[in-house]
Amino acid sequence: MDLKYLAVMAVLAVATYAPFSQAKPISLVERCWCRSTVNTVPQRNIRELKFLHTPNCPFQVIAKLKNHKEVCINPETKWLQQYLKNALNKMKTSKQTN
Repeated sequence: MDLKYLAVMAVLAVATYAPFSQAKPISLVERCWCRSTVNTVPQRNIRELKFLHTPNCPFQVIAKLKNHKEVCINPETKWLQQYLKNALNKMKTSKQTN
């Protein structure tokens, strides 16, 4: 009886002090963030842009707006393409001056 008691206590101790996993289930990891995109967003309303590229999803652009909403922008939008081109050129020129 002592052996069973010790075994139960050991299992409880391990379960109590074992760290919780921070990993997400596979179904959530593989899901694309943007399910639908918009073509028009007033640029003055955008506070921040996030760019995501995952193995299972195409290139995704998420705009955080000043009203705290998040929308997915179509990466083929002309103004966004120009924005990305200007940002890349700016990065290239800053590396050349350093």
